[in-house]
Amino acid sequence: DQDFGDEIVYTGHGGNDPSTNRQVADQVLDRGNLALAKNKVSGLPVRVIRGASHKSDFSPESGYRYDGLYQVDDYWHETGKSGFRIYRFRLRKIPEEVETRAPRQDVEGERALPAERREMTTLRIVRDGKQVQKIKKLYDYTCQVCGLRLETPAGPYAEGAHIKPLGQGHNGPDVTGNILCLCPNHHVLLDNGALAIADDFTLIGIEGKLTVKPEHRLNPEYLRYHRERYFEQK
Repeated sequence: DQDFGDEIVYTGHGGNDPSTNRQVADQVLDRGNLALAKNKVSGLPVRVIRGASHKSDFSPESGYRYDGLYQVDDYWHETGKSGFRIYRFRLRKIPEEVETRAPRQDVEGERALPAERREMTTLRIVRDGKQVQKIKKLYDYTCQVCGLRLETPAGPYAEGAHIKPLGQGHNGPDVTGNILCLCPNHHVLLDNGALAIADDFTLIGIEGKLTVKPEHRLNPEYLRYHRERYFEQK
């Protein structure tokens, strides 16, 4: 649906009438959709092949072209144009690694030349680290869900989780009202639809209630956005 070259927003399959190809039912998280979701959780990449029939500036003029490995960076569900649920997947291109073939020798074979290196440019979201650090310090690096505080030899560790994600498909803001301080376990559950938060901060998917300090003003709009697009009702 959206092709930015190094980043793709791709719609899942299912729910179409085979005779008209129109959407007539909700898509579900099975088959290819489930496979892509599992790729996101496991970190396994997918191969992207572009065809000339797709209307994109990055498509080949004719035939098909293999365009490398992409990471399934995110997936969520939303209501499509036909009024039915659809799944969307955001894919990011994995930069090609520096070639690691054996060093080349000159004509006389007397000295080895270094392996070839190639310079590459990639686009990345610029995150405001100060906002994340502000929330981590506010909670003393303690998870707002479970109360766990992880200690490492270099100091305490916690993760800043954006409720409405940043990047294509969401464009959530990098502000404190959209950031939680979580342990790695609950960050993963939040990002993968196993955990959501009600407007009164009651946890959905697991028991408990989110710890929220008075000076941390979470925006309920972002909580609703996450529930509507990420949480998978069991």
